[in-house]
Amino acid sequence: MNVENLNKAFDNRIRLGIMSILVVNREMNFNSLKEMLQVTDGNLASHLKGLEDTGYLSVNKGFIGRKTNTIYEITKNGEKAFREHLDALEFLIKNTR
Repeated sequence: MNVENLNKAFDNRIRLGIMSILVVNREMNFNSLKEMLQVTDGNLASHLKGLEDTGYLSVNKGFIGRKTNTIYEITKNGEKAFREHLDALEFLIKNTR
């Protein structure tokens, strides 16, 4: 395990936050993510799209009444990649003291 195991997909605080929330909650809607991370719609949407493009998130769009409801869910690949990233961070921290 070394710094090469750090995943560039998670090097942004917003992406790190998204993945942290989803690894714990499994799925979350757009508005809840936005509120928890305190970011703008556009900023969140661009980071979610980036994670979706890597295959780390899946997107389910639906409706609640007449309002759209977009749910983001972490994929098995996303969870594996994120856990490997966290393991690499932990290894780096423990071995730099």
